[in-house]
This record gives sequence, structure tokens and C-alpha cells, in this order.
Amino acid sequence: MSRQTQRRNSSRVVREQAARSEFLVPVPLHPNNGDEARYANRNFIGNATKGLAHDNNGEVLPAAYEAYLGAIRSGATDDFDTLVTNGHFGWPNQDERRRFVNPQSGYAFDLEGTDPGQLSMRAAPAFASAEEAGEMVELYWMALLRDTAFAAYPTDPIAIAAAKDLSGLSDFRGPKDSGGKVTPSLLFRDSYEGCTIGPYVSQFLLQPVAFGAQQIDTTIKTNQAATDFNSDFPTWLKVINGWQPPASPAIASGPRVYCCNGRAASQYVHVDVLFQAYFVACVNLLSNGYAAAIENPYGQQIDNGTGKPLPTGMFGTMSQVGFGTFGAPAIATLVCEAASRALKHMWYQKWIVHRRLRPEEFGGRVEAQRLGLNTYPFHADLFGSSVLPKILANPRFKSHLLPVAFPEGSPVHTSYGSGHATVAGACVTMLKAFFDGSQIVKNPMVPDPSDPTKLIPYVAPKGEPPLTVLGELNKLASNISQARNIAGVHWRTDATESNKLGEEVAISMLRDMNDLYNEPFNGFSLSRFDGTAITI
Repeated sequence: MSRQTQRRNSSRVVREQAARSEFLVPVPLHPNNGDEARYANRNFIGNATKGLAHDNNGEVLPAAYEAYLGAIRSGATDDFDTLVTNGHFGWPNQDERRRFVNPQSGYAFDLEGTDPGQLSMRAAPAFASAEEAGEMVELYWMALLRDTAFAAYPTDPIAIAAAKDLSGLSDFRGPKDSGGKVTPSLLFRDSYEGCTIGPYVSQFLLQPVAFGAQQIDTTIKTNQAATDFNSDFPTWLKVINGWQPPASPAIASGPRVYCCNGRAASQYVHVDVLFQAYFVACVNLLSNGYAAAIENPYGQQIDNGTGKPLPTGMFGTMSQVGFGTFGAPAIATLVCEAASRALKHMWYQKWIVHRRLRPEEFGGRVEAQRLGLNTYPFHADLFGSSVLPKILANPRFKSHLLPVAFPEGSPVHTSYGSGHATVAGACVTMLKAFFDGSQIVKNPMVPDPSDPTKLIPYVAPKGEPPLTVLGELNKLASNISQARNIAGVHWRTDATESNKLGEEVAISMLRDMNDLYNEPFNGFSLSRFDGTAITI
């Protein structure tokens, strides 16, 4: 048997073993929150209906939703297209009509990692639950604070009021201090290791880095301050029906600044390539000499020519450094590769399992009730909060609709979970697998409070632990995920539960990679978002 034939046979064995291992992953339950069945006789008020045809109260036409469910059950492209030809799409003008975002991705297969049908998410909070009310209250506060610098939260009156209000909710699950209170410094953060330490924004979103001979400038072409959208009911209704508003002159016409507030963060996640933040983080880690997390079975990586360690971030032996495996090209590719697989998983959850309504749709229900168009089963925490009177009294808003940062509002796909957050979980997990998270971040910086077009050195307060690679990677995933919430297009659980799903997707990919290397290799070790250490 020739060497080439032996290799072909070995390749088949590797592929078959991977397929067998993935086949043996159990098929889990895929619970949803029950709102679709619960409100089937109330025009499906608890589910995502954006892009379909609605009545004048903003409730979906039942025939349109039933046809939509039929398309989801069949998965056939023609059945989705028929929603347009039979009039179940909500906006008739093709030039102004938005289309669904890629439901077919939820039906696609992949050849690496666990299949989307074999990973699951917890059920989303239900429409009438205290948890959903708490998340909506947080979103209203996020809208009110979009133009406030993150660094100003500890002393800002609106941030202080937000923290007090969130602390009084019966089921708010954002981070709290040891006394069980939300503080202004903890607003809109997550509880992952490192996320409640230091500046709100991750160093990997701030530090400019060398991309080969080019320089990556991390400033953001942001929007004009005090520019929010869809806060009157007629415009909201058109947008929910699938209308594509004309481009606003206020979008990306503000100053170019470092990520300093919710306005800048919102615009970043409006137009980013989904793996963008993690690719830039990868370039930062590789170009600035951060050490690899991979255990080298040959001991210390020494270059015989100089007697010094080999470039960090790379696996090596006495005779070689990593490149196509365990080197910069391999790592950068894998970080980005995780994105498309994470999206297939999330689109399976969005379309086939959950179909959770968007926050802007929930806000439409709140406003419709204020206008006397209908009543809804909201949890008492929503109206017990102090935020709705502030939204109504704000001269920019003057309604109970959720003001959003984008003229078109949310994308035309369902809310649970977040594609950005799933990609964040997957790509950050890949970075954790290749880089030592215990390292101290080099040259930490923050936007200059008096001029956010500049960065200044960050000096940690006395007694505060230093910023670490692990903490700032967790914070990066949190920043991107929460920025979609700050923009008004996702809920807190859309972010946090999707981070977990993305993490599982990346872990399954890493597990499939274990047997592919020729180098002696003892597996990947990393820290999960919940703080547990695992070796793959």
C-alpha cells in the first residue's frame, strides 16, 4: 500500500471517528417560553412578528403568522418566498421592504463541531414574567444613558437613578454588589471574571494594534448625540411591518471617538463584521508578545540562534515554530472560523425553537396600552419602575416605545438569542484556548474624559486587581453583546445565554480538532464564562 493510500485511509478514519463522536452527543430538549401557544388566540403577542403584516394596533395578522409557522415547519425556501407573494409580508413596496435575514441558515449542516440540533438554550423569559419586565426596564435605562460616558456612570444622576431602580426589581439578574444592590459602576455589565473590574470597555476594543505593516485604528465613526429612532407609533408600526427607512444623515456623522459611551458602542455593533472585534484582539495578542496557553511537550521554546524564547503565542520545538498549525495564521483563522458555525447554531434557535419578540415589539405593546388601543399581561414590575415616566417626559421620546439607535430598528429575525453574542462566545473561547489568560494586559488605556478622540494611560485604583487577558476577553464578549442591548435590539438574556451557546460551539470545534495534529499535543485548557476550568 502506498504512503498516499495509507494517508487517504487514515483521513477517512479521522473523519469517521469525528462523525461518530458527534453523533453520540445526545439530542437535548429544546424548551421555549410557551408564549406562542399561550397567546395563540391573542394574535401571538409574545412572539417576533417583524416583517409580517400587522393590524393598526401593531399585532400580527393571524393568517400571516400561521403561514410563517408553516414555512418554518417545512424549512423550504419556496414556502418562505410564498409569504411575500400571498401578501403575508407586511410592507408591499419591494424597494422599501426588508427581507428576513437568512432563515435557511438554521437548517444548514456543518462538518466540524456539534450539530445545531444537539446544543440547546434555556427557555427565554416569558412575556408576562418578572424577568422580562426587569430586562425591559434595563433597556429603557440604556436608552436614556446612550450619550453618557461609561466612565461618568458613578456620579451621573440618571445612572444613579437607574441603579436604584434596577435594585428594586423582583427578578433583575444583572451583576450586583455584595449587598445585593446594583451600583452605577455595575450598570450594563456581566458577571464573568474580569467584567466588573476596571473600565467598562475592554482593552481589546480600545488599543490600536499593528496589523502587519498597517495600523488598526480603533476609533469609531459614531452617530450624532441625541439621535434615536422609532419613538412615535406611526413610524414604529411601519418599521414593524418591514419598512426600510431612508438612511438617516445622523448615522455615522458624529465625531470619530474611542468607545466611550453607548452611542459609540451601538454604532460599532451596527456595522461591524461579526468576528471583527475578536480578530483585532487576536492581532493584538499575537503582535504584542502574549504567551500561548498551549502546553509545549518539548519544554521551553528556545531559539538556538539567539538563545531567547521563540515568539510567544506560537507552539514550537527546537527545530520549528508554529505556522499552519499552532501559529499566527492558524490561530487567526480559527478565531474567525468559529463565527459562521456559531451563527448556524443561533439561527436554528431563533427560527426553529424560540421566536422571541424583539424589545422594540414589546415597547410597542407598552405604548399601545398607553394609547388605549389594547391591554396586555405585563408584570407589575414594569409599571412599578421609575423609568417609564422618565421616557415619556423626555422631549426626544414622549412615548412608551423603546427608542432604538438604528433607523431600521432591529434586524428582521427573531430575538432569542443574539447572533453577535453567540459569535462573541465562540470567538472569545477560541482566543482563550490559545492564549494564557493569567497574563497582565500591557499598556492599559482609556478614552480621555475631556477628549474621547484620544487615549490616556489607565491607572487602576489602589487595591484593585490588574487587568488580565482572561478578564479583558470576557469583557470584550460582554461589551459587544451588551452593546446590541444598548442599541435597543436585544434583551439581557439574548446576550448572556447566547454567550454560553457560542462557548459550547467553540468547545465542540476544539474537541474535533484534537486528533488532527501531528505535533505531540495534550489538549486545550481554558476558563469558561462561569469560571470553571476545562481541558478539551
